[in-house]
Amino acid sequence: MEPNFTPELIVRAYCLGIFPMGDEDGSISWYSPDPRCIIDLANFHAPRRLARTYRQSIFDLRVDTAWDSVIRACAMRATTWISDEIIEAYTQLHHMGLAHSVEAFQQGELVGGLYGVSLRGAFMGESMFHRATDASKICLVFLVERLRERGYALLDCQYMTAHLGKFGAKSVPRAEYLSRLEQALSLDCHFN
Repeated sequence: MEPNFTPELIVRAYCLGIFPMGDEDGSISWYSPDPRCIIDLANFHAPRRLARTYRQSIFDLRVDTAWDSVIRACAMRATTWISDEIIEAYTQLHHMGLAHSVEAFQQGELVGGLYGVSLRGAFMGESMFHRATDASKICLVFLVERLRERGYALLDCQYMTAHLGKFGAKSVPRAEYLSRLEQALSLDCHFN
């Protein structure tokens, strides 16, 4: 790992609205997009069919029981920004109690999940994966419920996608994002 790429640096960057991504050449680049995608926790909505699936409890949902499997599954795609260096640094954040995974199991097998970083009242969503229909979406619904219950103010999704748009995600100007981030970092929330 690059000597300067530390969990402490990642945390400082998040607090300034910046996040890292691995490049194909193995280097790490830093981003602060304008606009920034967020899910407004108060206005989050799951599509009706998905909400019904969630209520049926077809997945066994867990937190932080399969960290390594989740982050590695998120990295297993044709092109990925989740390099070995990213995995190592975020695993250190996980051991520090700052990075968390939400996992969906079916018949004892991991079939979906997501991971991100929790800093006070902000959760920085990083990536998700699924091997069963709706598994990652159900993890997102579970995550939002957990964040709401614990008083979080911000769910950062970095970049808007059509997938996130179905849940009411929106793009906000960087200035608004930084204002929301500052407010979220003033809170004292605990993921676990």
